[in-house]
Amino acid sequence: MSTTRTRISISLEQEQADRIRRHAERAGLDVSAYVVHAATRQMAETEAIEEQFSGVDALIAEAEAKAESATLQSEPVPAAPELTEQERRDIEAALNLVYGEDRGAARPGHAA
Repeated sequence: MSTTRTRISISLEQEQADRIRRHAERAGLDVSAYVVHAATRQMAETEAIEEQFSGVDALIAEAEAKAESATLQSEPVPAAPELTEQERRDIEAALNLVYGEDRGAARPGHAA
């Protein structure tokens, strides 16, 4: 049985190439065999993780699909009644206690 080989060309920094060569030598492999082994191992690890979490991924996808198709059934929020002049003064006094009399731009939600 003959296998056809395919060449893949990659570009990398010289430092990375040197590291790969050193690791390949320590493993007793040529660079091609070392890179193929490393890539194959990484693919097997990734596939094992994907298989392990496929059930969880399916549950998440199902929950997301249900959430997208669900319509929220809520009562309309009644409009807040207008504040009385006394309520406005009380709020202003409370804000003065928190932020000081000269708040300027320090008051959240208000332009300076």
